[in-house]
Amino acid sequence: MENPFKHINQPLKEVPPELKAKVMNDIAMAKLLMDLAALFSYNIGNVIETVINNRKKQ
Repeated sequence: MENPFKHINQPLKEVPPELKAKVMNDIAMAKLLMDLAALFSYNIGNVIETVINNRKKQ
């Protein structure tokens, strides 16, 4: 098996444009899904803390 650490100091190679476009599209889709999940999900820690604080006040 070839040692992958020997290639660390080598110059970078150009990536085919089709592969680069696919990777960038996948990253954009993942970021969109993460943003949507954050938008429509509750911060459970904050909800629990608020409920406990409200119960103590009553």
